[in-house]
Amino acid sequence: MAAEANAEEPPEPGAGERKRRVGRPRRIQPEAIVDVARRILQEEGVAALSMRRVAKEIGATPMALYHHVRDKDELLMLALSGTAATLPRPELPADPRERLLAVSLHMHGVLLRLPWVVEVLSLGDLSDKGAMWMVDEIIGSGIACGLTPEEAVHAYRTVWHCVYGDLVFRRAMARRAEEPERKRYFPDMLTEADAAELPHVTPLAPRWEELAGTYDIGRQLAAVIDGLLGRA
Repeated sequence: MAAEANAEEPPEPGAGERKRRVGRPRRIQPEAIVDVARRILQEEGVAALSMRRVAKEIGATPMALYHHVRDKDELLMLALSGTAATLPRPELPADPRERLLAVSLHMHGVLLRLPWVVEVLSLGDLSDKGAMWMVDEIIGSGIACGLTPEEAVHAYRTVWHCVYGDLVFRRAMARRAEEPERKRYFPDMLTEADAAELPHVTPLAPRWEELAGTYDIGRQLAAVIDGLLGRA
């Protein structure tokens, strides 16, 4: 009887809370962190990503997330890591000049499909180690074409600036296209009165969109690469 009475006694107030406090926190799966971070980056960009936002979406507290991820930079690195490995490497030509161009265009094509990666890379020192083979190929091809290692590194940076600049501009134009009512300033701002000061740009203003539409990043990168290799 005594045992039955004890079994029916209500638990001590706060006992359940104490039990939860001393228990282990719910385990957070690293895959869930990466998946949520990539989705936010893909849909909303770097500015929308935060430790608090990711913690909320995976059903954890920010403090619990900090046990797995040090800060936002590490969160970005986790999101970047392995991204390049999901995309197949192209077969590359043996000729070093053609190889350099092929890798540069592959880089452009990959990042064109992953605009959030471009935004992360713009922060400066964050990168996917799995994507470094492209950097290595460009530098190696430059050296094989007669550039010094220093010149090959500088050539890579020039190629990267061309690729990055084109991607940023394309993204900006895509955003503007989503606002058809937005007032367009250039090239509409140019009139015949500007011809004396801008004798080359002004006559082309009416054809600017047509000319921009025929821009070929492949041809322009080839011209840049030929200029860089011409120093060898």
